[in-house]
Amino acid sequence: MKSLGMISADALDEYVHQPGALIIDLRSKEEYRRSHVEGAVNIPYEEFDDSTQLPRRKMLILYCDRGSASLAKGRELAGKGYRVQSVTGGIRAYRGKYLI
Repeated sequence: MKSLGMISADALDEYVHQPGALIIDLRSKEEYRRSHVEGAVNIPYEEFDDSTQLPRRKMLILYCDRGSASLAKGRELAGKGYRVQSVTGGIRAYRGKYLI
């Protein structure tokens, strides 16, 4: 089992544009279209399944609306051997400079 960590919404900016990180927005496609963190890929929580291809060598940074979905999915992915960080408070807590 790899690790699941928690990062503050303020720390999210440190991972934007980092080649070793993949930021994943777990919210719906509509929520993503309205606003998201620059560079984040949208994989809605409901559509995330075992067929979803993720890079094993990258740190996965997960965020959702308030943090609970990213924590649940993060636990699942860490159990499958991924390195994962979940954003505490989700995008609602994010006040960084990369909000589109």
